[in-house]
Amino acid sequence: MRGLMMDSPLLISAIVRHAARNYPDREIVSVTGDNPQHRYKFSDCIQRIHQLANALDKLDLAQGDRVATLAWNDYRHLEAYYGIGGAGYVCHTINPRLFPEQIIFIINHAEDKLILTDPMFVPLLEKIADKTPHVEGYIILTSEDQMPQTSLKNAISYEALIEPESDVYEWPELDERTAVALCYTSGTTGDPKGVLYSQRSTVLHAYAGIAPDVMNLSMRDCVLPVVPLFHVNAWGIPYAALMVGTKLVLPGPKMGDGETLYALMEAEGVTLAMGVPTVWLALLQYMEANGKRLDKLQRTVIGGAAVPESMIREFRDKHDVVVHQGWGMTEMSPLGTLNSPKVGMEDLSPDDMIAVQAKAGRGIFGVEMRIVDDDQNELPWDGVAFGALQVRGPWVCSDYYKLEGSADSHTDDGWFDTGDVAKIDPEGYMQITDRTKDVIKSGGEWISSIDIENVAMGHPSVAEAAVIGVAHPKWTERPLLIVIKAAEADLTKEEMLQWFDGKIAKWWYPDDVLFVDEIPHTATGKIQKVKLRQQFADYKLPT
Repeated sequence: MRGLMMDSPLLISAIVRHAARNYPDREIVSVTGDNPQHRYKFSDCIQRIHQLANALDKLDLAQGDRVATLAWNDYRHLEAYYGIGGAGYVCHTINPRLFPEQIIFIINHAEDKLILTDPMFVPLLEKIADKTPHVEGYIILTSEDQMPQTSLKNAISYEALIEPESDVYEWPELDERTAVALCYTSGTTGDPKGVLYSQRSTVLHAYAGIAPDVMNLSMRDCVLPVVPLFHVNAWGIPYAALMVGTKLVLPGPKMGDGETLYALMEAEGVTLAMGVPTVWLALLQYMEANGKRLDKLQRTVIGGAAVPESMIREFRDKHDVVVHQGWGMTEMSPLGTLNSPKVGMEDLSPDDMIAVQAKAGRGIFGVEMRIVDDDQNELPWDGVAFGALQVRGPWVCSDYYKLEGSADSHTDDGWFDTGDVAKIDPEGYMQITDRTKDVIKSGGEWISSIDIENVAMGHPSVAEAAVIGVAHPKWTERPLLIVIKAAEADLTKEEMLQWFDGKIAKWWYPDDVLFVDEIPHTATGKIQKVKLRQQFADYKLPT
């Protein structure tokens, strides 16, 4: 027997209709290249979304065609999210920090028909235009009077495109499994791989994000997503914010500028900010150097890399801001876990609470997790056993775009293999201990490079640290610690090694420490262990 309930499809256009009716006066503030502080209401945004959708429908596009964006976090990019995806096309967000060769590969693999781009990326697109033959036109995200001179074919300013269109639009009734957005992985090994999100998965992911034990978003919040709109849907904030009426503050091209971020937070009353650790390091350094304090911010969600305990402490002790660490992947839309306290933790000591916050967080309903050994046997959640982390759920990818199972990313029983090595404690808090390919195998035992890095990052003289395994004649591999010193810090190898006393097992101690000026990163800010291993392939540990 089936229930007698309406079967309304889960579509992002429903979020637009809901926001228009219930939150028309909520604000969106953004920094753009042609306006240092653009401000308008949800109702204005939605009228322009309708204009964009009408404009796209008049172009030579078919349902499912890919329309790419190459842009920072601002109001026009937000409009593109809904105007493209809601009308039945696929919004393909491209990371401008990728190498040109990767951008060419991604555009061609996706077969993008149109590209919406910030003016600052026009020179890049001009250089690669002859290598991206599928692209039929370019929409420059600016006004007509700010339109740059360009050799790009069929180029038009965004404002000229939408200005003549009606601000009323009849959204198509799509199947909820229709593709809505496409995002490619960073391509740390091999070519980037495309993850194709559906309308259904996107709406369910937004529902999950607003939950009290996840991001706890509501109309009473003001959110600053420093995580880019061009990377995994800015962690779902464009959809979640309009779903509940959260005020949005978008930093545009100033995402790494501590002074701008601080000014936006204080002026706009930001209660929740989101980004990777390197972003918050720049903000904390700016405030420390200028004697500033965060008075409005209540909490921050940090993901993309492990959060050093020192950062959690500094936010708490100097700014009264709670850090919530999260974990996820492009393949997971991205939310997988988020760190929030459980009932009974109210009386934990400050140090014990920090130890909990340093973990990646608890599972979110909608994502199942398990850890398995090399034989695919499930391991216990005892906080000790660690193995390959696998997930499944309605916003986890079932395959990669156009790869049809050839990526060997899923188990026979339908779980996605994340490539992470993790342990899960009895309370359900997951902790990444390494990437499968980065784990150090010494004398047949595993050593977590991430655990060593986290301890090293706790040293006040360390700005950044990375650990790789290097060849050893007896133990096969041993850890090598690579360190960037904090500005003007005086740190020796002996002092660095002494720092590990009592913090990790003795046999985990690095066999050597190298001080460098730079550590290579991916376009999304992750340390490139592959490049480090190549760089130090011939390195000999001291005897």
